Parts: sequence; structure tokens; C-alpha cells
Amino acid sequence: MTEINFHHGAADPLAHACRLLTKAYQRGARVAVTASSSERLAQLDVMLWTYDPLAFVPHARLRAGAAPAERLAPTPIWLLDRAADAPHHEVLVNLGPEVPAGFESFERLFEIVGKDDEERRAGRQRWRYFESRGYEIRPHEVRG
Repeated sequence: MTEINFHHGAADPLAHACRLLTKAYQRGARVAVTASSSERLAQLDVMLWTYDPLAFVPHARLRAGAAPAERLAPTPIWLLDRAADAPHHEVLVNLGPEVPAGFESFERLFEIVGKDDEERRAGRQRWRYFESRGYEIRPHEVRG
């Protein structure tokens, strides 16, 4: 069963995602990232190159329905419109307001929930969804 982790209270969910993805890369994890919109993934793409001038987080962007380029297959982090398009199923990070379709095919899911009311409301709905289906949820309060 997929391990569910909720990182809640993030002042800047994209900056938190950058820190989380940096750690994941340093530990050798393969990660798929989904979001509520292509624009949010584009913002994350830029932030992964700029948020820390000393960090290198190799990643690729895959739009819905496109096949990953063979030369990019070894890339450890994928920014995806749909989790179902992931080239691997180790870790999924969700930056969107809805439960990502196909999350159950991943070993681990990280939900990142911001501080604003709309994100918190959507996060509570996702929490209830997972809880109602018998998933054990590991909460992590984001500080700072």
C-alpha cells in the first residue's frame, strides 16, 4: 500500500517542493511531480534551476500524452501533467488540489499543502479521501 505523507503549513509550497526534491535527488530517489496546472509546473521548473545557486537538481518536463525522450529516461525527477505518465513509480509529489489519479501505483506519495485557506481546504479533502480508504497518513508540519 502506498505510504502517504502530508507536508502541511508550507508558506511557499514551491520552495518547499524544491527542498524536498533536492533531498530526494541527493538520496538517489526517482520522483514524479504533479500540480494543478501547467503554469505551476513551469514555475517549479524555473525554481529548481534558480532557488539555490549551489544546488543541481536534474529534472525533465513531460506534458500530458507525450512519451519521454529516450535520452531523458535516466532523469531522476519528472514534472508531469498526469501521474499516470510517470516513467517510474517510486515517489510522487502532489502540488495540486486533487488526489492525483494513479497515486496508488507509487511506493510513496507526498502531499504539499500551503497555508492559504483554499489549499488547506483541498488538503483536508484529500486527507479524508485517503483516510476513508484505509491509508495510514504521516503528517509533517512545515516550519518556516
